[in-house]
Amino acid sequence: MVAYTLSILAAVGAVALTALVFRRVKTAGEDRDPSGPSAGHAGSMLSAMFLLVFAIAIIVPWTTADAARLNTHAESQSAVDAYWAASSLPDTAAEEVRAGLRDYVAFVVKDEWPLMAEGKMHPVGAARMDELRGQVNELQSRDNDEDDAKASVLEHLSAMSTARAQRTADAAATPPAGLLFLTALTGVLVIVFPFLAGARPRGLAMLPLVATAALLGFGIYLTWDISRAFAGPLAVGPDAFQGTLQEFARIAGGM
Repeated sequence: MVAYTLSILAAVGAVALTALVFRRVKTAGEDRDPSGPSAGHAGSMLSAMFLLVFAIAIIVPWTTADAARLNTHAESQSAVDAYWAASSLPDTAAEEVRAGLRDYVAFVVKDEWPLMAEGKMHPVGAARMDELRGQVNELQSRDNDEDDAKASVLEHLSAMSTARAQRTADAAATPPAGLLFLTALTGVLVIVFPFLAGARPRGLAMLPLVATAALLGFGIYLTWDISRAFAGPLAVGPDAFQGTLQEFARIAGGM
């Protein structure tokens, strides 16, 4: 924040110094016209700055949500692969591990997903994953087939754990600090700039300004509304995990 403040002060100081120097040049003229070169240049730069910041504020959450959606599919697919691999585990371990996978995925859909909209993860989720991995790791295999099955299940559970860690990061991810504030600030400046420049629109001349203000207000609200990957219009839903539960039922019914 200190660096931001210093950069703003430096820019304002540069403008003030330049204005002071050129005021001493006798050939320099006054520019008080709202449509003059000073106002035109400043207005163009403000518009360009708003568009740049607005684009960043839209693109960052969009790409985060897209990556989060792909990651949920990777995690759910790993769960399905682990469910298949568990069929060759010894004794009753196959059904126990499969039950653990069903409980974990159902827990993610029903209990954890609502918290992710707030940027949080359920503290029990990681414990359940660790418990499931520990349960498989402690199994005693009696032959190479069971040993291979155990290794395969552990590999898929490891992939699930990695994807879960990424999901945790995606849930907590937000745009860079100050970006939403800067978007709102530049948007407001674009709206009020004609008045600051000395223009006093009346009648029908106000309609384009009002329409611009309405669209800018909606755009600024949109950048705030999509700031989290699991909330807002771009929210990533639990569709992949719900599909996994259906796949579990299909696999169990076909055996």
